[in-house]
Amino acid sequence: MPMPEPNTDTVKDAVKDPITGFAIPLSWIRLCPDPEALQKIQSGRWVILSSGLLCRRGLTTGTTAAGACKGAVLSLKGSVHVLEVATPAGIPVSLPVVAKGGFCLAVKDGGDHQFDVTAGLEIAAQASPSEETVLVAGKGVGRIAARGLCDEVGRPAISPSAREQIMLAIKQALHETGLAGAEVELSIPRGEKFANETLNPRLGIMGGISILGSTGFVEPWNDHFIGDRALELKGAKKVLVTTGRTGLKFCRILFPDHKAVLMGSQLDRIAFEKEQESILCGLPALILKWAWPQILDETGYGTVAGMVEIEPQHRNIARALQMAKKKLPKTRIVLLRKDGSILADVP
Repeated sequence: MPMPEPNTDTVKDAVKDPITGFAIPLSWIRLCPDPEALQKIQSGRWVILSSGLLCRRGLTTGTTAAGACKGAVLSLKGSVHVLEVATPAGIPVSLPVVAKGGFCLAVKDGGDHQFDVTAGLEIAAQASPSEETVLVAGKGVGRIAARGLCDEVGRPAISPSAREQIMLAIKQALHETGLAGAEVELSIPRGEKFANETLNPRLGIMGGISILGSTGFVEPWNDHFIGDRALELKGAKKVLVTTGRTGLKFCRILFPDHKAVLMGSQLDRIAFEKEQESILCGLPALILKWAWPQILDETGYGTVAGMVEIEPQHRNIARALQMAKKKLPKTRIVLLRKDGSILADVP
C-alpha cells in the first residue's frame, strides 16, 4: 500500500499555532469570516478548526494563580486593575484583577470550554514584605494524598511548571516595586467545594483545587480520559477514536464535526455502528502496534515511533495499515506526526 503524501497546503502554506506548534493551513484561515483571525491565532488565545471556526482558549489555574500573586505584590505599592503574566508557552497574557493593599483577586477564564467547572473560580493572594520570597499554599489549594503526582505526598498540589510560573510572576512584581522579597499566601476561597466537581479526589488530590498548567492555556474542549469511553461511541453519526491526548488535541482541530473519543490502548474495544462515519486517528505507535503486533520483528527498530521517525516509508508501516483496514474496513485511518501534520491517510 503506497503511503499517502501529506496535504501540500498544510506543509507549504501554513501558520504555526504558537501554543501547540500545529501547522495551520492558510485555507482554514480563509474559511474564517473573522478578519482578525490570523492575529488572534498568533496571540495564542485562539485555536482554529479545519472548518474555519475560531475557539477561544482559557487560562490555567497556574496562570490565574500567577496573576493573583503578582497583583498582590504590586498592590503593596498601589491599586492594580490589569496586569501581564508570562506563560510557560512563552506568550504573555493580560489579566483583569482586583488588587489593593497587598490583597489580590483573579478570576479563572474558561475560554470557550463548555465543561470547565473551574471557569469563574476566584483565586486570591495575600502578600506582605519579607526579607525572603516565600510562597505559602493556603485554604482551598489541594494537597497530594497519593504517590505518582506532581509532588510528594502531603505537599500542595502545585505542578513544577505552575510553581515556576508563579515564582516568576512574583519576581517580576518585586522588581517593579523595588521590594527585596515578599511572603505570598495563595488561596482558593471556594476551592474545597469546587474540587468535588473535578477529577481531583479520584486522582488523589484532597481538600481543594490543583494549580496546574504546562503551557498556561486551556484548550477549549474536554480531554479527560475517564469511565468507559467505548460507550460514548454509541448513537453519534460521525465518530472518531484516538489513542492519546496529543492525538485528541489535533483531532479536535482536524475533524471538528466528529465526536472524538480517547480510548488509549483499548482499540480492541472499538465497536462502530453500521451507519456511522468513523475515523481512527492518532500518533502511529499504538495504532500500528494494535494492527500488527509483530511490526518490529526483524527490523532492527526498538520502537514504532523510532521506525516512523527514521524511515516513515518502511514497508512494515504500509503492511500494518493494511491490517488495520482489515480490522476496520469501513473506517478512515489517519496517522499523525507529533506536530499534528498527517503522516498517512487511508480512506
